[in-house]
Amino acid sequence: MVLIPDRLTRAEESEWVETMLERLARRETRRRPSDDTLATQASRLSAQYLDGRAEPSSVRWVDNQQARWGSCTIDDRSIRLSDRLRGMPPWVIEYVLLHELAHLLVPGHGPDFWALLQRYPRTEQARGYLEGYSDATGSPATDP
Repeated sequence: MVLIPDRLTRAEESEWVETMLERLARRETRRRPSDDTLATQASRLSAQYLDGRAEPSSVRWVDNQQARWGSCTIDDRSIRLSDRLRGMPPWVIEYVLLHELAHLLVPGHGPDFWALLQRYPRTEQARGYLEGYSDATGSPATDP
């Protein structure tokens, strides 16, 4: 249902509804990126924060990760992000994606790994968001 002022003509009403639907579609696309969009984001994040050195073979959403936000298989260079991230702020998704990209360069969570992640200005904020989300929802998700 769409509520609009009575004073609009049918043509104005049609135009207004079309404009609002386009805005909602653009917003939804930003909040729920596709696999192709994730791959594009991965390339941009790698270039911006990892000197372009992290090159995954694939990046995709998966629906079977209930205890992780993302995962990376170093052998085949694939990255998977949990569907549960869809709809979260873009900077949270970027952080998880960058976290997994960093694993292509440094497998563990040692000082070298965290030094890479500190290049992303919203690392601590994103980690706090994910921790707060997990606490609030009782979900078992760990740091990516």
